[in-house]
Amino acid sequence: MRTSLVLLSARLLDPASGGFLPQTALTVVDGRIAALGDDRTVRELADPATTVIDLKGAVVTPGLVDGHLHPVTGAELTQGLDLSGCTDLAGVRAALAAEAGRLAPGAWLHAWGLDPNVFGDRPVESAALAPVLDGVPALLQLFDAHSMLASPRALELAGVDGPRRFDQAAEVVCDAEGRPTGLLLEDAACELVERAAPQPTRAERRDRLAAALRAMAAAGLTGGHAMDANGDSLDLYTELDEAGELPLRLRVAPWCQPGVDADGLRALIGQQGRGGRLWRVDGVKLFMDGTIDNGTAWLERPDCHGESTHAFWPDPAHYTRIVRELHRAGVPTATHAIGDAAVRHALDSIGAAADGGTTHGASPVRHRIEHIETVPDAVVRRFAELGVVASMQPTHCCDFTRADHTDNWSRRLGEERADRAWRCRDLWDAGATVVLGSDWPIAPYPPLGVMAGARHRRPSRDLSQAPHNPGQALTALEALLAMTANAAHAAGEEQLAGRITVGHRADLTVFAADPLTTPATELADLPVLLTVLDGRPTHRSATL
Repeated sequence: MRTSLVLLSARLLDPASGGFLPQTALTVVDGRIAALGDDRTVRELADPATTVIDLKGAVVTPGLVDGHLHPVTGAELTQGLDLSGCTDLAGVRAALAAEAGRLAPGAWLHAWGLDPNVFGDRPVESAALAPVLDGVPALLQLFDAHSMLASPRALELAGVDGPRRFDQAAEVVCDAEGRPTGLLLEDAACELVERAAPQPTRAERRDRLAAALRAMAAAGLTGGHAMDANGDSLDLYTELDEAGELPLRLRVAPWCQPGVDADGLRALIGQQGRGGRLWRVDGVKLFMDGTIDNGTAWLERPDCHGESTHAFWPDPAHYTRIVRELHRAGVPTATHAIGDAAVRHALDSIGAAADGGTTHGASPVRHRIEHIETVPDAVVRRFAELGVVASMQPTHCCDFTRADHTDNWSRRLGEERADRAWRCRDLWDAGATVVLGSDWPIAPYPPLGVMAGARHRRPSRDLSQAPHNPGQALTALEALLAMTANAAHAAGEEQLAGRITVGHRADLTVFAADPLTTPATELADLPVLLTVLDGRPTHRSATL
């Protein structure tokens, strides 16, 4: 087998130690690191067909992996107007008015990234955006992607004129007279209106996905843990992979929803292992609650609005039985659990499943919990005791909450629980394996921004503001580990990935300077010079 890639004059950063390896060059054969050495020795291993890149002293790390993202859904949701930069109602209204003015008569207005904090003390409802949206069918995704605002015209076209009943926690929010306010909570309610809007063609969806993945690679990502497989997602991954256009290595977890029957569970188990060269189905995603911002989290005590008191599964015991069956089949689970009651129940269920054993042989089943936004000390300690991975998204804390607790999330929780926000430090110190991600499209996917947020915990749009609960910050090395070695561990791939060593995958990210010594407030702007996936450059700066 021939050497396909040689990297020279490199500073090879080892996440295990936080220092640089003594070698300055490496070779890649068949997608794996085949040799490490000095420039002269390694250069001799190249042949005329080898791609040889002189890195001129740039810093190489194992490839960065986003521990929680939604590529296909994100590519769809981030079409239209980006409202994430709007900080007040006036800004939202102005942006919507400008967008509406560009639309053809009768066309739908799509927007995303709407922050509920712009409504202040007002209810989150479409009336706050009148008359801008009068007569315009509009769907405005709130930043959490668990809720949206539909304009009166959109509700009319969808035939939604009152409350509805759902098999899962979802709601068409209505006023005292039973009239929809425009706020739709959770997927089942949102889909009522979404399906009335014109849908993109499959070719458009494929192109949008490919463009989003290319941008992720340019930001330094070599992989991601995709937390859904809705619709034809797997077919799209297959198509891109077979065409050589998949620039990220994806680990995909299809959803398991409340009400799943025995046939549905067998189908989820049967999907495990499906994949291609650069992607595979490995795990199942479940939801234990919704979000704090829209009152659908599951808290042990109601929030300050008297909400967030119920699980997403109408019968939490059914969730427990499903986790046990998946564990026995050797299928790892990833559970969305934001509130303290949701996290506790997920941990209890995983613990009970582990006590029942597994039919998966000697290989451990690595379960994980996603988000973990507010939990008490006793719950923090249980992650390490049960070997459950803590999957965290620090930029949610940075950009959607405030240090003075005047934001919607904190006001709903009250001071005591708002002080337990995104306990990355406590989970790490308690021995949990912490993995970092963006939850894109909820927050931006550039991994340097995610690592920076884990370190500074400040609003990315104004780094001069005070950090939210700075005692929960991670160190530079911990943040890097959380997107390299820890991500590999969560996937059961620590023998294949997460380090720069012979035999490991040649998934690599190259920076203009050392990310460990770059100040946290400057890290997001550190240039990514090269991204390598499976030994193939997926992004290369013009400076190399």
